[in-house]
Amino acid sequence: MKKLLMIGAGFLQTFVIKRAKQLGYAVYALDGNPNAVGFEFCDRHECIDIVNKQACLEYARENMVDGVMTAATDFGVITASYIARELGLKGINYGAACLVKNKYEIKKRLFESRADDTDRSYEVDPDTDLRDLADKIKYPVMVKPCDSSGSRGAGKVCVPEELDEACRFAMDNSLTHRAVVETFINGREYGAESFVIDGKVHVMAVMKKWMTEPPYYAELGHAIPSGLPADTEKKIKTAVEDAVIALGIDFGSVNMDLLVTEAGSVHIVDIGARMGGNLIGSHIIPLGTGIDYIGNLIRATLGDPTDMTPSADRQIVVTRILALSPGIVAAMPDMKAIEKRYGVEVCHHYAVGDEICEYHTNLDGCGYVVATAQTFDEAVRKADSALKAIDQETRRC
Repeated sequence: MKKLLMIGAGFLQTFVIKRAKQLGYAVYALDGNPNAVGFEFCDRHECIDIVNKQACLEYARENMVDGVMTAATDFGVITASYIARELGLKGINYGAACLVKNKYEIKKRLFESRADDTDRSYEVDPDTDLRDLADKIKYPVMVKPCDSSGSRGAGKVCVPEELDEACRFAMDNSLTHRAVVETFINGREYGAESFVIDGKVHVMAVMKKWMTEPPYYAELGHAIPSGLPADTEKKIKTAVEDAVIALGIDFGSVNMDLLVTEAGSVHIVDIGARMGGNLIGSHIIPLGTGIDYIGNLIRATLGDPTDMTPSADRQIVVTRILALSPGIVAAMPDMKAIEKRYGVEVCHHYAVGDEICEYHTNLDGCGYVVATAQTFDEAVRKADSALKAIDQETRRC
């Protein structure tokens, strides 16, 4: 039995852990949280900070694992790549893994390669003369941490006087205390999920997205199909393939967020060298495309055969993040009854006694609603109705 090492064992990683078990593999997992929910489903686990690549490597070597991967979190990408390199396992090359963690370097590489339609960006660190930069750039701009995900630390700046505060906020949310300043694009956001294997980039889907209003720009849900014209989807897929090549990503999952303007220009705004979060790998891609995304990722990581052929069994799928009203949970809804009432699936991770925070980033979500239907409008109606019921039927102190 081959052994898969999972870097991270949180809620979104449990879907990968469970699928690996279904496929007959042994699963070992590492997470800095001793109560990580994924530990329950593993053969073995250890409480180790997943950013500590050397400690994770020692664990992998001691347990003679056959493959290593992470999913739905940027924090495990470098560690998984490092272990793969040191042990001669399948994985994204270490240089590309490090590059993709730096949003400024990504923007620089994409601008130089003309992979998309975005102008140049600027990197900011604690020593940057922000007053000088404020006079150079054209507003509005977006300011983001160089190395975070889930919209943390991101904000729009409309006038020079706001730049200093936005940059400080972004740097405070960065592990390396750096931020990137880029042109603000007035467009609609979409997602793209791709998989790189045997030198080929498979762009599995372009996804419609719903986002919060400024200033947080956090995801609220996804859908397949995207609703875009065929020629625009084709342009997005070409940009994704060109970006993957420009960044030197040679193996594994690649998750991208893009903005599309009314004029049809395509702008890549974020890239993760791992499977997307928010049920993209576990539900949205399999339901919307008929591709066994997680299964293929696991098999490829362990050196086993894959099959990226979409099946005919694909559906219209819409998801909603459980961005619930804030408060302390006093009583839970009957989730099974809600699933039956609206014909949806609910995946949640909150309980009585938990504090629900105002929704600013993906980390503030309490779970997900997944809806499928014969028409797009019906799938949206089911997802929205179930979300509303869950929010109303969650009692708060």
